[in-house]
Order: sequence, then structure tokens, then C-alpha cells
Amino acid sequence: MSSSFNDRLLQALQCRNNSRPPVWLMRQAGRHLASYRALREKYSFLDMCHNPELIAEVTLLPIEAYQVDAAILFSDILVIPEALKVGVRFEDKVGPIIEKPITNLHDIEKLAMPEDLTSLEFVKEGIRCLQPRLNVPLIGFCGAPFTVASYMIEGKTSRDFKKIKHWMYHEPQGFHTLLRKIADWSIAYLNMQIDAGVHALQIFDSWANTLSYRQFQEFSLNYLKYILKGLKKDIPLILFCRGSSVFGPDLASIKPAAVGLDWNCRVKRMRDVIPYPIALQGNLDPDLLYAPLPKIREEVNALLDEMEGDRGFILNLGHGIFPDVSEEAVRTLVETVRERRG
Repeated sequence: MSSSFNDRLLQALQCRNNSRPPVWLMRQAGRHLASYRALREKYSFLDMCHNPELIAEVTLLPIEAYQVDAAILFSDILVIPEALKVGVRFEDKVGPIIEKPITNLHDIEKLAMPEDLTSLEFVKEGIRCLQPRLNVPLIGFCGAPFTVASYMIEGKTSRDFKKIKHWMYHEPQGFHTLLRKIADWSIAYLNMQIDAGVHALQIFDSWANTLSYRQFQEFSLNYLKYILKGLKKDIPLILFCRGSSVFGPDLASIKPAAVGLDWNCRVKRMRDVIPYPIALQGNLDPDLLYAPLPKIREEVNALLDEMEGDRGFILNLGHGIFPDVSEEAVRTLVETVRERRG
């Protein structure tokens, strides 16, 4: 790493940051950026995900626009299902669609992927394209097995998750088979990203908040722990989970580098139950970016004041940036953090 490399995030992930908190935002390289929308006029979302040069270009957009303290790889949590040939497509204003959702045990049994993950080489090449162009840490990622399985069974974003709950109650062993397969592919995929040069990782369990406490232990946490043990290198891992106000201490129990918090909890209170050396990331309400700019500054400063002196705090949203927020709002958030001393 060069002397100009901004390692603020990596310091915070070790709870050793003695300056202002690092700031980056989930979904920072997305549709709210005019530069991103210009690219989408030329390419489909999947075309962009499959092209190493475009992966690099889109990943860098928020670095250039906002000077955030980390880049997160431009990709999607459904690249593994796509590689499994289940027919992933993305529809504007609808989201991801799985054309061949899982409906029975045979569908699970026939899922297969080459061990060398050749069908995901474009991700590795995208990371390599980024290496000489970054002066901040690069975060690789994947979806948590439960969240990925939710899409593969429901076929799309669900309001009630009835299909996946049916599997939990009526075919739990079959559901575990699917989760184990996704976990194994996720380990291989994350290790590929490590080999290609990412500096940190994040696992997104976006639908964990649909689970009861016991379901979370059985169908989510066990597989997150399994993935953590399967990583080939000691690289910082952030676990982000919707429902962290309930599940945060359980996530901390498997010893990731950091726990990502949603906006339904108070970070300072979570620090009381998640002590060092585990970092905390979050947790502004994503809807804050629709507020007047002075209100954005007020809320950001309130969170910064609350976490003043915490060496392991990373400022982020409690979920991803919505596509219709203004760049000015995002810039105001980031600049408010950057204006802090240190």
C-alpha cells in the first residue's frame, strides 16, 4: 500500500482508529448517481456486472463523487444463483426475478457449480482492474445463505415469505441442504475475492429480520459461522443483518471484525453488549437522505457525537441508499463526517 492509501476503515475494523470515523454507504454505487444512470442507458445491469472494466468503473463512481473512505465492489448478491442457471433477471422498479425458483427437493439436488468458479471469473478480473486505481480499501461481499435462499425459493422479493417458511416447517432438512450448498459456494466465492485482492468483506443478510430468534439461530447464524470458519485468510469480515437490534449480540458471538447495524437500534447501546475488539457499523435511517440538508447534518452530527472516541465505529446507513435520493443529500452526509477533526 502506498503512503497515500487511506486505511481509516481498516484501522476501525481493528478498533484502532484514533481519528474521525470512516464513512462509506451501502449501495453507494447505484442509481442515485447521474453517472451510473448514464451507464445504464448503454448497458443492462447484468452486462455491467459481467464486464470487469465496467465493474471497476462503477465501483469508483462514489469515490470520485464523494471521497468516501472505502469502495464496495459493484456486483450483486445473486451472482451465485445466476451462475447456477436459475434464470436471474432484474426489472426496473421490481427488482430481481428468479425465473426457475426452487419448488421441490429435486431442484435442490440438481444445483451444481464448478469448484473453480470459472463462471464467476469476471468478478475476479473486476477486482484486478481496480487494484491500481484505488487509494481506499476495497470491500468484497456476498449474500448470506438465508437471504440468497429466500430469493431462490420465493422467486422475487416477498412480503410474507410464505414459501420459505413452508420449507422451514415442512422440509427443514431439504432447506438445510440448500443453505449448506449456498454456504459452500459462498466460501469459495469469498476466497476468490480474497485472492484477487479485496481488503475486507461484508456478508448481507437482508431478510434475516423475517425470522424468529430460534429460526435465526438455526437457519442463518449457523451458516454465517460456517462461512467465517471457511475463509482461507484472516481478513476483516463485516456481518450486516436486518434485525440487528435483536440479533446483534449473536452476530458478535461468532467473532466477525464488525457487526453492521440497521437503523432500529441505538449504536451506543449496542456497544454496551458488543464490546471491543468488534467494530460497529451503521446506522442512519436511509430515509434521512430525503430530509432537508440541515436535518441531515443534524442527525449525522448527533450520531458522531454519540460515538465520539469509539475506535471501532464506522458510519454508514442502516441499509442501502434508495435510488431516488439526491446526490446533494449524499454529499452532505459524507462531508459532515469528513469535516470532523482527524
